[in-house]
Amino acid sequence: MIAIRTDRLILRRFRPDDATDLFAYLRRPRARCFLSGRLDTPADAEAEALRRSRDDEHVAVCLAASDRLIGDLFCLPEPPDTFSVGWNFNAAYGGAGFALEAATALFGYLFSEWQARRLYAYVEEDNAASRRLCETLTMRREGLFREFVTFADDDQGNPIFENTMQYAILRREWAERSARG
Repeated sequence: MIAIRTDRLILRRFRPDDATDLFAYLRRPRARCFLSGRLDTPADAEAEALRRSRDDEHVAVCLAASDRLIGDLFCLPEPPDTFSVGWNFNAAYGGAGFALEAATALFGYLFSEWQARRLYAYVEEDNAASRRLCETLTMRREGLFREFVTFADDDQGNPIFENTMQYAILRREWAERSARG
């Protein structure tokens, strides 16, 4: 993946030296869907940053002024032309519009450069911030999967199943959105 610049951000491939900043938000993931990716030690973060540096599925989101990692996006291909997308950001940078800015840039890139036809995202029903982001990106809600997946157990060790929403947008819908400004 080539680096993508926005007004305030750089979207680029991960580098091994992103480990410290990656650990800052993956040691205690805010969204339950990222619990399986929790990093317990700085050494785990080093291994994960190295692993992510070798693929285009994970995109580092960095402040343009400092190149400091503040979050990440993912784009998992489903041939021939669909991608599962998502985002995870350090809470210290929340509320500033960085997720919207980064996702907008990534969506534009996937539609124009990788010729994606369709992008979709799964969002836990109670994750209001991600639902709002999907809606701001003009993704349409396609459905609600009741008790779809589990990321954690209750105090008795029983799985807690999450209601999960699916949002999606087509290339032609993105083009219409972009034409409206």
